[in-house]
Amino acid sequence: MSDDNGEYPGERGMLGGDQVESMQRRLDIGSVPAQESPMIRIQNASKEFDTARGRLRALDPVNLDIAKGEFVSVIGPSGCGKSTLMMMLAGLESPTTGTLSIDGIDVQGPAERLGIVFQQDVLLEWRTALENIMLQAEIRKLDRQASLEQAHRLLAMVGLEKFANAYPHELSGGMRQRVSICRALLHNPSLLVMDEPFGALDALTRDQLQIDLLRLCANHRITVLFITHSIVEAVFLSDRVVVMSPRPGKIETIVPIDLPRPRRLSVRESPEFLRDIQTVTSVFESLGVLHED
Repeated sequence: MSDDNGEYPGERGMLGGDQVESMQRRLDIGSVPAQESPMIRIQNASKEFDTARGRLRALDPVNLDIAKGEFVSVIGPSGCGKSTLMMMLAGLESPTTGTLSIDGIDVQGPAERLGIVFQQDVLLEWRTALENIMLQAEIRKLDRQASLEQAHRLLAMVGLEKFANAYPHELSGGMRQRVSICRALLHNPSLLVMDEPFGALDALTRDQLQIDLLRLCANHRITVLFITHSIVEAVFLSDRVVVMSPRPGKIETIVPIDLPRPRRLSVRESPEFLRDIQTVTSVFESLGVLHED
């Protein structure tokens, strides 16, 4: 699976001197703190695909460390390799070059301690919400009673305890995605990877699911790699925002987000939040991805 092949301008816009100076103070290409061993280590990982038009380079070599418990968002234009990077970390795609590891173990197939959430909820229409969540337990051969108790706890945490026996067609889009997230968390993964999970939802539902996600991650102490097209979403959720260039994608820069947790929607009115939005926006302007002329 890879990103779509949308084309984007390659010309770089120009930043004023004060913008550049401000950006340099805000950008951080570094890794996790030296005293910590990264939970995720991505080293020189690239990806090429064979297509009818020949070899397509989707992702230039990427180097990225992510600490345990960190929430990292990856943002970039369509076709830049965001989803490809996520799929390689999940063990569903193999890198053309380089390595990816989780807790010091190289990723060579689907990781056991990982949960994954896609943009589409991928619920089975003939199973209830609870049964869809329990599919995780059946596949992994987990203890049924313990998994049932966990499933009910997760449903309660996202406000769906009264909809355990509802079928997908009886649920709204936001409710379906909540079920999908609960399914991904059933086996208590230490790492959650999410590919634009809220992209198809309306703004109000998206806001609520962002709050739900932050609460779930805090309660379960989960490390998250989150793929998104939304600058606002990336800044609101993250400890760091990885900004990627157009295809072949590479990490253009990493922006640390120093906003208090737990996050409240009101933080989006703060000068610090608006500053971080402008920092990421300026990078895309410099890449020619965003332009007003």
